[in-house]
Amino acid sequence: MSSTSEAKGRIVKALSGYYYVLPHEAESPEQTVQCRARGVFKKRGLTPLVGDDVVYSLTENGEGTVEELLPRSSELIRPPVANVDLAILVFSVTEPTLNLQLLDKFLVHIEHSGIEAVLCLSKQDLEQDGEETEEAIAAAAAVNRIYTAIGYEVYGTSSRQGVGVEELHGRLKGHVAVFAGQSGVGKSSLLNALVPGLALETNEISNRLGRGKHTTRHVELVEIGGGYVADTPGFSQLDFTELGIEDLGYCFREMRQLAPDCKFRACTHVHEPGCAVLKAVEEGTIAPSRHQNYLTFMTEMKERKRRY
Repeated sequence: MSSTSEAKGRIVKALSGYYYVLPHEAESPEQTVQCRARGVFKKRGLTPLVGDDVVYSLTENGEGTVEELLPRSSELIRPPVANVDLAILVFSVTEPTLNLQLLDKFLVHIEHSGIEAVLCLSKQDLEQDGEETEEAIAAAAAVNRIYTAIGYEVYGTSSRQGVGVEELHGRLKGHVAVFAGQSGVGKSSLLNALVPGLALETNEISNRLGRGKHTTRHVELVEIGGGYVADTPGFSQLDFTELGIEDLGYCFREMRQLAPDCKFRACTHVHEPGCAVLKAVEEGTIAPSRHQNYLTFMTEMKERKRRY
């Protein structure tokens, strides 16, 4: 039986073998078409992903078939989402205490996947009413100082007070974004402030599933008025298996910029003479914490190599 018509859309949800496609000309996020994928994808070793732009056809019963996957601008493995072009990295200024090493680890993964990263410091309200005020203010200041200097945008938000939420919402417009960050930083409340009614659902789901480590949640793109947010646990596994040691320096923006000035082409920025990066660390133009974390990751990667 021949398909009636072909159209373009985006997969916004995948569940139990069905792909929910939102037509490009849809007027509301509810107008998705429930589709199956053609068998030919499996033969070619392709899997449609949430975020994929596709050509689909409508069948007689009002359902559809995904006929063709359009080229992807990016592809994440965990979480499995295509065409994400913005990562919002959420870290709290207090409870849990801000961990710059973990922040840099997230940034390495985001830079490696070629996605633009924006930093978001949540729980700014706890600065005012907690005992850890000084520590929290210092942590926020350190992030602003170190990361704006290398070109990252930093947003401060408080979901409770609604501070910074509108600015962040504006930044998400026109993008497909994924939220990532350590647990307990208030990602859910932030998402809920951006998309009323969303995080309630995610918490109920995880409570119902007993918050198991290995519960597979389906990935979904949520329309937030001019943009999409992937409702997923974010970059869940931060190991360096996909990274080569030569990629590591590339994932630190300021080192990537200086690497061409190093004396040796394959400079590791650890001990080489004529290293532009080490010179910058000495002169204070590269933050010591960034270089220290780079060395830590380097060691981690070498040890992993030895183990396997």
